[in-house]
Amino acid sequence: MKQRRKGLPLGLTAASLAAVIGMADVAVAQGMSTNETKGTSISGRWRGSPGLVTRGPDGKVVFLYGEVQPSIVCSPLQVCDIELQPGEVVRDVLVGDTVRWKIEPATSGAPGGQAIHLIVKPSEAGLVTSMVVTTSRRTYHMQLRSHATQYMARIGFEYPEDVNGRMAEINARMEASVIPGANVPAEQLNFAYSVSGNARWRPTRIYSDGQKTYIQFPSSLAGQDAPVLFAISGGQNRIVNYRMRGSMMIVDYHIDQAVLVSGVGWRQEKITIRRGG
Repeated sequence: MKQRRKGLPLGLTAASLAAVIGMADVAVAQGMSTNETKGTSISGRWRGSPGLVTRGPDGKVVFLYGEVQPSIVCSPLQVCDIELQPGEVVRDVLVGDTVRWKIEPATSGAPGGQAIHLIVKPSEAGLVTSMVVTTSRRTYHMQLRSHATQYMARIGFEYPEDVNGRMAEINARMEASVIPGANVPAEQLNFAYSVSGNARWRPTRIYSDGQKTYIQFPSSLAGQDAPVLFAISGGQNRIVNYRMRGSMMIVDYHIDQAVLVSGVGWRQEKITIRRGG
């Protein structure tokens, strides 16, 4: 039976132990506390994470804002164009190395919806620094790297709130295409019903989903006494089962011909419904 080496905790390999010892040595050598070491490690993982990078229009390199610290690769004698959100106003641009990196502002677009561009130019290859850009909407943290020949010509950002806004718009359009009560798209419904007669609660819309009939009344009817529905069959009126959901009357089968009645005597109001016109 193998004996575990004394002094080596369970689950810790020699390599990982060396890494821990190395980190501790660095912390001790530079006078860093445990929390400072942990903090720089967390920041290092955030700065070193690749994140999501996609291709935008006209070859733009697009980063998802806030996911990671974007690493922008530039090259001497070339320019990197970092485009911010239209309408965003830049407050400050702070660069770690202000001697060998040059940042110039530019704008595009019509007044009122202009986008600010930051034109980045390194003086030589092999440089690494950080840049913080504060605006009227957010704060950007970016890393700048210079390469002898490779560079990103255009850089932009995708903003989570824009994505959420587009999703909300799509959901709203989908909900608008679904008729109340039936909860199915309008193209799957039959609206071939005619209405005759006058009443203050005259239905605004009648349709069927193939199983039930839906009678939509004006919203002012909600919370008030609804008219009584009679189905007409063989010249006779008979009460049918239905339920009210707000200002919607839901009948559990197809209606070919029916009458809605409220009140009595000279105050009685009546509406006749026919399927097929």
